[in-house]
Amino acid sequence: MPYQVALPRSLLRLHNVFHVLVLRKYLADHSHVLDYQPIQISNDMSYEEQLMEIPDREEQVLRRRVIPSVKVHWANHFGEETT
Repeated sequence: MPYQVALPRSLLRLHNVFHVLVLRKYLADHSHVLDYQPIQISNDMSYEEQLMEIPDREEQVLRRRVIPSVKVHWANHFGEETT
């Protein structure tokens, strides 16, 4: 059974219908409040990533190739969203 969710005007372009099994009752928690800087979203619903820092680098050797690997902190991602 699908439910239609009422979204604020700023999110009207997002999909607003969900199956009942993916919805859960929200329990208020003050730690869920985020301080964020609004990002500029283009007409095709994309935005430009901003690099914050590169905390780690390494090189892996596979046979005769050296493959560089870089861990990056992005401006609009938090916690384990480091790639």
